[in-house]
Amino acid sequence: MRQLLSGTAASRGSALGRARVRLPHALDIEEVRIAPEDVEAETARFHDAVTEVRHEMRELRDRLHGALAQEVGEFLDLHALLLDDPELLSGIETLIRSGLYAADYALRLQRNRIAAVFEGMDDPYLRSRIDDIDQVIGRLHASLHSHRAELQGASGEILVTDSVAPAELAQLQAQGVVGVITAGGSPLSHSAILARSLHLPLIVGAPQALIKANDGDVLVIDGATGQIVLEPDAADLQDHHARVAQARQERRQLNRLRREPTRSLDGVDIKLWANAETREDVIEAHALGAAGVGLYRTEFLFLGSCELPDEASQFRAYRDAVLAMTGRTVTIRTLDLGADKADKTGLALKDEPNPALGLRGVRLSLAREGLLHTQMRAIVRASGYGPVRVLVPMISSGEEIALVRRTLDAVRAELQAEGHGMAARIPLGAMIEVPSAALSLSSFIRDCDFLSIGTNDLVQYLLAADRTNDALNALYSPLHPAVLRVLRDVVRIAQRHAVPVTVCGEIAADPVFVPLLLSLGLTELSLHPATLLEVRRAIRSSHLGQLRGAAPALLRARSRTAIERWLDARSIAPP
Repeated sequence: MRQLLSGTAASRGSALGRARVRLPHALDIEEVRIAPEDVEAETARFHDAVTEVRHEMRELRDRLHGALAQEVGEFLDLHALLLDDPELLSGIETLIRSGLYAADYALRLQRNRIAAVFEGMDDPYLRSRIDDIDQVIGRLHASLHSHRAELQGASGEILVTDSVAPAELAQLQAQGVVGVITAGGSPLSHSAILARSLHLPLIVGAPQALIKANDGDVLVIDGATGQIVLEPDAADLQDHHARVAQARQERRQLNRLRREPTRSLDGVDIKLWANAETREDVIEAHALGAAGVGLYRTEFLFLGSCELPDEASQFRAYRDAVLAMTGRTVTIRTLDLGADKADKTGLALKDEPNPALGLRGVRLSLAREGLLHTQMRAIVRASGYGPVRVLVPMISSGEEIALVRRTLDAVRAELQAEGHGMAARIPLGAMIEVPSAALSLSSFIRDCDFLSIGTNDLVQYLLAADRTNDALNALYSPLHPAVLRVLRDVVRIAQRHAVPVTVCGEIAADPVFVPLLLSLGLTELSLHPATLLEVRRAIRSSHLGQLRGAAPALLRARSRTAIERWLDARSIAPP
């Protein structure tokens, strides 16, 4: 019988398929005891499962690539650390040895013990971390029964589950899963960001779907509205096919924009840069007509190896990216690594109490002797093959950008003396993502050739709200009056000193936010290639003069609701 359910739209697209219902974290395991003589074998079975799961996660980590692999890898790295947690492992082994419990039931008991501790915490963020424990426990349970721990799907299915980790989404799509519904989650989560990049329809916050859907039921989901239809009727199917046809037509129209200028209705050119991490990302950016690479992440070189990448390997990667852009500028961000993205070399600290506020970004580069120097040598050498800019993350004061400038100048002198070719000029820019950098920008902007506003971290730090914490969904948003005023101030200072400024992060990749960004005076955006054509279309449908005229009303808004109303009044409907 037809039922209409709803959730929160997280990734656009319409999907029709059979439900595959999974409760990956529900370990409904009966108590099973073992004989004393079986303890050693059961303990070995458990440790074999731990070893297998470690191998699975390494394999999955190695398969990840592309601009969002960094985000996905964070979760795998965290889960790998949990697998080494003595509280988890020794507790399970003690239950096997002392309680004579089978490994499966010991897993359940230990999970429940840890969950009780987490649930008693006052901090909602820490309470939400039980999801990570559940992911690891689920993998171990699957390994004990000799089947793969990742969520399994089949072609033409829509997965209905309590939650889905970012690392699993790409695998699900490769298996043919056409959509995902989760009981929890946020449209601002890492999983939602990755789903949008993959163009995989995703609806979050739909607990009723988990209760009412059964394996094999037919579902229609609309990732643009959050609507779910269980056992659709003829009219629902007709609506779905119409949306799919419209999406195909829209994609064809977007493809025509590959070589069209990114120009507003009143004739103002806007620069669209691409974020990239691999040479393949750079090639895609070139094919889509990006003005250049506005953010080339270098972390992937450091995360995949047990040894620090040397100058030669870094140089080859940067040179290949520069060559792939055939004369368009590549902006190489220096290492943005920290305990939240712990590497295998031990370069980043692993036990920082608050990694988001710890030794990361430029702080790490300046603290580790030779790290910045080696990376700068590789970048400067790559500049001999095409235009390059250097972008420095996590700047909090002018002293840091001055130290990086000093290193860049020293490296240029060294390489010139060694006879290496290089660009006559290599612009140096600062990422504005720490509030102190935004507030003190006037004091050091003369030391910057360009700026890039990292909105993801800037919003997080301004609002003291972790964007990965579902409990803070209502608070974490770029549509906060304080965020808009900081953006406006940074843009004004940059304009006053004739310093180019780009905005990157999720706000730049969403065509809905185009009117807001243009009204604040931004004329350069850097975004993932997956949404570049949609943003270009939104810009071509915008009148810059009218939006600038409406900026005072936007900045007078006192609430997120008022800002949303401003945006709704200027929404750009696809043709």
